[in-house]
Amino acid sequence: MKPANDGHAPDNGAENGRYCFDGVVVDEAAHTVVRDGQPQPLEPKAFAVLLALVRRPGELLPRDELLDSVWGHRHVTPGVLTRAIAQLRSALDDDSQHPRYIQTQHALGYRFIGSLRPERPAAEAAPAETHDAAGSDTPPVAAAVDPDTIRPATGEVAAHPPRPRLRRWPAWLAAVVLLAVVVLGWKAWRPPASTVPPAAPSIAVMPFTSVSDNPQDTYFAEGLAVEMHDALASVPGLTVAARLRDPDAFQRSDVKAIGKAMGVATLLDATVRRDGDRIRVNARLSDTATGDTVWNHHYDRAITDVFSTQSEIAEQVVRSLLGALPDMKRGLATRLAPTRNLAAFDAYLRGLHALQGSAGKPDSEGAIGYFNQALVADSGFARAQVGLCRSQLSRFRILRDAEAFNLANEACLKVRAMDPAEGEVNLALGDLQRVQGNGKQAIALYRKAEEDPSLRPEASLGMGLAYAELGDRERAVEYLERAIALRPGNASAYSELGYLRYLNDDVPGAIAAYEQATLLRPSSAGLWSTLGALYFYMEDLPAADRALDRSMKIEPTDGALNNLGTLRFHQGDHAGAAEMFLRATRLSAGDFLIWGNLGDALRADPATVGESRAAYLKAATMAQPYLELKPSDARATASLAWYSANLGEDARARELLARAEALGTERAEVALLNAQTLMQLGDAAGSQERLMTARDADIKEIRIRSNASLSPAPAPALPRQPGKR
Repeated sequence: MKPANDGHAPDNGAENGRYCFDGVVVDEAAHTVVRDGQPQPLEPKAFAVLLALVRRPGELLPRDELLDSVWGHRHVTPGVLTRAIAQLRSALDDDSQHPRYIQTQHALGYRFIGSLRPERPAAEAAPAETHDAAGSDTPPVAAAVDPDTIRPATGEVAAHPPRPRLRRWPAWLAAVVLLAVVVLGWKAWRPPASTVPPAAPSIAVMPFTSVSDNPQDTYFAEGLAVEMHDALASVPGLTVAARLRDPDAFQRSDVKAIGKAMGVATLLDATVRRDGDRIRVNARLSDTATGDTVWNHHYDRAITDVFSTQSEIAEQVVRSLLGALPDMKRGLATRLAPTRNLAAFDAYLRGLHALQGSAGKPDSEGAIGYFNQALVADSGFARAQVGLCRSQLSRFRILRDAEAFNLANEACLKVRAMDPAEGEVNLALGDLQRVQGNGKQAIALYRKAEEDPSLRPEASLGMGLAYAELGDRERAVEYLERAIALRPGNASAYSELGYLRYLNDDVPGAIAAYEQATLLRPSSAGLWSTLGALYFYMEDLPAADRALDRSMKIEPTDGALNNLGTLRFHQGDHAGAAEMFLRATRLSAGDFLIWGNLGDALRADPATVGESRAAYLKAATMAQPYLELKPSDARATASLAWYSANLGEDARARELLARAEALGTERAEVALLNAQTLMQLGDAAGSQERLMTARDADIKEIRIRSNASLSPAPAPALPRQPGKR
């Protein structure tokens, strides 16, 4: 579908509707983009945006103009444009921070800054056929979600990843396709999705299966898989999917389904058996396109040879996918033998198992104990110190107090003293700063981490989350999409991306991301709960019921109960909402947002309005120390203003309201909360002004219409008289 003609003729860089710059050819008639000889998949709207930009090189195109010309401003918001720009940057290999082609003028629009040139001779031109993936997910229709209350079990707002990127054709296959088009005269030929090979050698490492007589040996097998995954991730030219944290997500025999979901061409699986002083490993590498076995091998060794066994398996994988690489054997052997002390290694594997946890909940305290045991056995075991650093960081995420922060910081800094070349410490310290709210410091540390190519996926993920904290959602989405491309199959990245897409008002993209996350992690009650809430707000009640029912069957978590309470609140069932929120507080007594939600539900019901004060007081008491640790959280500041207004602390409420607005982030959420606060303070005009701001920032209208907190609190119900009902 071509965009409407805007009246601008092609610039001097275009010939017959073909725009060329560097190694890129944009063909208007064929509706294709080819970069360095490789067709780049683009959605029609993204292609239309690119055409609008290259037609007027160097000129700033305002957001509204692009929305008008491409979407016609029909039921769309600026979020769809942000997503289109992110797609274009990926297709053109453009960096938003150091752009070569598309420059962002924040809050204004975009301009094309590349140098258009005449097309190269035909012999140098690349084929211009684009691949459409058969069977790709259709994005659902738009919905609205309340990010204050739609939360996973971790206590943070969840998110969901985008659909997997389409794979590029190698140059030889593109040439064959072009020849077929010429010879057969097909105008719109597309190969089946299964015939398109991945862009680069890629692999997923399944959790290894323990077949030992001792059922507790699971930690040993799964720990070996973690080590194998991280070692392969350090091999240049090999794309390694994220670790599959939900072993029951797929049937192990369904290699094709796993490959499709994880976005990889090969799969490594193994069974591990410990028998006295012997270890037996059966390893298999499979082709996910055909389901065939590429190779398998049986290793029967002394337990002391576990490191060399791991190295041999890794070397065979790399040789199969990439051929021989200089120094590959030595590098893998070094990475897979982090200690020669078997007792230390055993404790280390137990620590990895505890840190991964069950049902997405790490056992931080247990992991800390095991990693300390490993360090007692081998004081120079740097990888064990990295594990201790990560465990203390996980503990800080849960406790969010100064002592936990100091312990995490100390554990991470010790890694540098043990091994200055260990780049993962920069990742951990970046996470530590980000969780504390220091986004700029976190980004600086992530940039140091990405100097190590093997850490770029995790560094990109961290930068995406940090930019989200700073309110730069466009960059946040770009980095999260980059993280998924570099490390496919990451359910957490998909969930974070889904939440950001929601904030950018790309609700179909958000739902697609959450659906992908639940595919990869079907045992996560929090993800199913969030997806159910999204379905509800798009009025797909059967899908919402199925998702929420699945969430509750997995585990009635605080997040799932909170979501059910939110849904009932917006349905007007305030008593039912209060019941759900009260149950959630029993599971997560330290979450001030849930206590605040309980206060809202109690306040909305005349029969319980008098009980709301205690809930608001509890929420305010817990929110204050949190904001002392993270004063940059605008939404939490606005929430505390709302609680204060309901506690009769008018002056404090107005002060916090102004502080939240001055922070300038999360504009829509802050405006909605402040509208509630001003209504409670009797300032109806100010409340309406904030509602206008919320609407301008694209808040969903259903959140305003069904929000009982935007009305004055009802009078308490009169005591019932004897004999009356």
